[in-house]
This record gives sequence, C-alpha cells and structure tokens, in this order.
Amino acid sequence: MAKEELKGRLLALLKREALKKGRFVLSSGKISNYYLDGRIITLTPEGAYLVAAIILELIKDKGIDAIGGPTLGADPIVGAIAALSHINKIAVKTFIVRKGAKEHGMQRQIEGPALNKGDTVILIDDVATTGKSLVEAKEALDKIGVNVLEAIVIVDRGEGAKENLAQRGLKLESIFTIEDLGV
Repeated sequence: MAKEELKGRLLALLKREALKKGRFVLSSGKISNYYLDGRIITLTPEGAYLVAAIILELIKDKGIDAIGGPTLGADPIVGAIAALSHINKIAVKTFIVRKGAKEHGMQRQIEGPALNKGDTVILIDDVATTGKSLVEAKEALDKIGVNVLEAIVIVDRGEGAKENLAQRGLKLESIFTIEDLGV
C-alpha cells in the first residue's frame, strides 16, 4: 500500500475515532476544547499497522540503531513497529522511556534491548502539545550517551512542541498537524 493511501486511512481513523470535542485538561496542564486520544487508534489492529507502516517508511533511510519514546503514548507504537519490522525482515530495535527509573528489578528508566553509548535513535509519541514528554525522554537518553536524531509524532497540536524541541537541537516531524484534522 502506498504511503499516501496509508496516511489517508489513518487520517480518516483519527477524525472518526480519536478526535473528541468538549473541555479537556491536557497533560501539559493546558485547557483545550478538543482532545486527541492517540491510543484509541494505536491500540487497534488497523491503527497500529497504519502508524507503524508510515513511521517505518519515514525512518527507512535514516541509519538509526533504535526507535522508541515516552511511556504511555509510544508503547503501542513501539510494539507495532517491532512486529511489522520483523515481518518485513528489517528488524528495528525498540525501547520505552519511563518517567523515572524503577525502584525494583533492574531499576531501569529505559526499557527494551540495551542501547549503547553512541547509538543513534529516533523518538516517537502519539501526540505532541508542548513536547515535554519527548524532552524528558531525550534527557534520559542523553544521560546514557545515546544520540537522539529527531522526534516523530502522529499529530502535532501546534502548541509549542516543535519550538521546544528545536531549542534542544531536535527536529519534530509529524505525520499530521492538528489543522489536517480540521481543528
């Protein structure tokens, strides 16, 4: 399936299933008259496939060692990318970044196959508002010497994430902007 067809199907799903109107408090603390629930899409078979296929197409020539992002938004995307990359015989290592290190078990903040100092990765998330969770994930990766190339999200709400990430040397690429959803 062509990238534009994948994007068209994903956009229709987002508009139909994930976009909610009303009064919402966002994780950034901002009040919004709409909410975009990315997990409504990324936790469905079709949505998981579409997002993973589009992101794999976006990263295919970037020469990265792994892709991952902040829990909870990145969790289903990471799983879908890992599975689809294996099926397509282009296995991509994936990881999840916790808000903080666990206090039990291996006491890790970054979960998944071991990342090594000097590895190059791309961060992913479902929706970006201010970019705070992506910034925090980058800081955790910086601590272990991993290079973050850029960040990719399904939807950029256009509320400062691109600028906040740019201040930290990261480009934000989005599959869609909120304007694409008619908001």
